[in-house]
Order: sequence, then C-alpha cells, then structure tokens
Amino acid sequence: MEFLKTTTKDINAVFDLYNQATLYQKTVNNKSWRGFERALIEKEIAENRHFVIKENSEIACTFVVTFDDLIIWKDASLEPAIYLHRIATNPKFRGQSYVKKIVEWAQVYAKENNKEYIRLDTHSGNERINKYYISCGFDYKGISTIEWTNELPEHYKEGSFSLFEIKV
Repeated sequence: MEFLKTTTKDINAVFDLYNQATLYQKTVNNKSWRGFERALIEKEIAENRHFVIKENSEIACTFVVTFDDLIIWKDASLEPAIYLHRIATNPKFRGQSYVKKIVEWAQVYAKENNKEYIRLDTHSGNERINKYYISCGFDYKGISTIEWTNELPEHYKEGSFSLFEIKV
C-alpha cells in the first residue's frame, strides 16, 4: 500500500471513483455527492493536497486534505487542524478499512504540519457512516448547519453536516 500525491494522470481514475462512490451513497442514504468540477481537482493536485492510495499500482482510495474549513467548522477552524474530504474507495477494495489507514497516515501528516486535530464532515442523518467514523477513532462533535457558497461543492447545498474530530 502506498500513499501518493495524485497526479494529473490519475484524474480520470479519481473521477471514476467519485462516480462509483456517488452511486453507492445513493443506495445507502438519501444524500449524495453531486459531482465535482475538474478544475477543482486540478487545483488540489497542483497544491499537493490530493492523494491516492495505491495497491499494486491500482488506485484503491482517494482523498483530499485542507488546512482550513471556516464555512463548515466556523470558529473551530481557527484551531490548527487538517481536514479530510472526499474519501472515495474503489468498490474492489471496499471493506478494507481505508479510513482507518487514512487516519494513521493523517496523524503523521498532521504532526509534520504542526496540526492538533484531524477533522472531517459528512451529511447529517446517516447513522451508519457516523458509527463507522467513530469506530475509526473520531469523536462526534455535533452538527454544523451551513449556508452554501459557490466555494463549496454542490452537495453542501443540503445544509447540515455531522462533524468528527481526532485530537493528535
């Protein structure tokens, strides 16, 4: 297993994972991603914040790291944290606890970047994913109701998101 920075050569495979993850989300919840702009992914790659996990040269999972999330985390975003977004696992590798592997990686990454927390959010109301994130070591921090801006992907128009955090 290798954690690698996503390259522009990976973009089509990443979008395939996003599409597959969206289809899966629709089978387990009434809220799902609504697609992402290619320019956003290209920007994240250029900023070295987009990652893939490869197993034998195949992308098993992808995710994004940010260092600021004011719209969702509000005042708490002033604390030094990394934020995990858009975790999508290749269906071929589903069930192999990639979020737990990302958490292990993120703990090292956070320390290297002088951050005290690892955070993520998900659509509120999905008890299954909430329990999974808690089993991965996250503490549930409540719900954030946000007002959508065009800085956010379309799925954030749905307004309320469950917040999770790990103290590093």
